[in-house]
Amino acid sequence: MSERKISIEQHSGIGLAWIGGWLFSIGYLELGFWQGLLGLLVWPYFMGTHFVPAG
Repeated sequence: MSERKISIEQHSGIGLAWIGGWLFSIGYLELGFWQGLLGLLVWPYFMGTHFVPAG
């Protein structure tokens, strides 16, 4: 039998940062419930297009 090394990684910090940024954005912009819900869907797209290098 060969021994295999199993590695488990958690990246929950990135998800928590995303949620924190989203909640901060809603509070800072003083958005209502429906605008905040729309922001939940649209905000990651705009963040992705901003941070991906043009190419």
